[in-house]
Amino acid sequence: MRHRIVVLGAGYAGAYVAGMLARRLSPADTEIIVVNAEPDFVQRLRLHQLAAGQDIEAPQLAGVFGGTGIRLRLGLVTAVDPERQVVHVADADGGGELGYDTLLYALGSHGDCGAVTGAAEHAFDVAARPSALRLRERLDGLGKRGEGGSVLVVGDGLTGIETATEIAESRPRLSVALIARGKLGARLSAGARSHLRQACDRLGITVLEHTEVEAVEAARVLCTDGIALASDATVWTAGFAVSPIATAGGLKVTENGRIVVDRTMRSVSHPNVYAVGDSAYAIGDNGGPLPMSCASAGYTGMQATAAMVGHLTGRKIPNTKLEYLGNHISLGRRDGILQMVDDEGQAKPKHVGGRKAARIKSGILKMSLWTTSHPTFGLPKRKRRLAVPSDASAEKAFA
Repeated sequence: MRHRIVVLGAGYAGAYVAGMLARRLSPADTEIIVVNAEPDFVQRLRLHQLAAGQDIEAPQLAGVFGGTGIRLRLGLVTAVDPERQVVHVADADGGGELGYDTLLYALGSHGDCGAVTGAAEHAFDVAARPSALRLRERLDGLGKRGEGGSVLVVGDGLTGIETATEIAESRPRLSVALIARGKLGARLSAGARSHLRQACDRLGITVLEHTEVEAVEAARVLCTDGIALASDATVWTAGFAVSPIATAGGLKVTENGRIVVDRTMRSVSHPNVYAVGDSAYAIGDNGGPLPMSCASAGYTGMQATAAMVGHLTGRKIPNTKLEYLGNHISLGRRDGILQMVDDEGQAKPKHVGGRKAARIKSGILKMSLWTTSHPTFGLPKRKRRLAVPSDASAEKAFA
């Protein structure tokens, strides 16, 4: 019987690792199954563009994995049972259990709307394709009104900044405001903050600094200082959360539900489970936890691939880089900010802005899509066979 590797999630991290495993492990010994809720690859880094009204490429996963030996199962992961080594999947046929020998958990994160009253019911987010499309539909409706409408983006992290600037540029008839809990772009260098402020002014974005939201209603947002802000579409970008599935399954997790992993992305509580991307709580080379980001998905994915191949084939496991170098921020289609950070995650004094930064960000997005869409490019002629089991426990692990 072949060793079954089940990959939960086909985002940047999950699709990348699945493809790399298909490149490096022999199909004579292994089978790889990817479980994903949607049939398309979702470019999460560009969902703010999708919401703003732009057409974003979404390759069919069946085509992406075609010819690789990877089996795609469309369905929603509802539970993980690491003791029995099964996952529960709901699909059009009713779903059921799917057993595994090795599990890669890459379910990512979603918008965290639960902490503020009314946010889950009345706010939109751009953390998933369905929610981004709902926001797009809402903005389309506002655009058909002669007087336009008001859009309020809550949260001035990278997602909030990109969403506000994209909507303001793509839909100039709408009035866009951005709520920042503290100073706008507080984590950026002084020069980058100035560039960001100029971009907001150029695009007509109203910035409300040192403002905290207390509740979200259908047509307004209530702030803790008593101010009520009218809003035809409230976009919530003030935080992200992970699925409770890992916690419910008994895996060791942090307080916010991220799976605690060792240096090789292996669960510290269940050695045949690996976690990557936003789902993993991984300590970087600087001694601090890696942030939820596309860059972290790439680094944790590379380390998990190396570890899984090493463990399964009996080879030495290298330590790949686990670092966070900086932030690439889009400010519409023709402007951006590239802000590098130091080993402590603090912004370095210099930044790159304008069209050059926008081109760099565009190149990163194109490279990420191409890499994911060609999972077995440069397929080696010789793939690694699994290690020969040496005892009963090993035989069970590799069955």
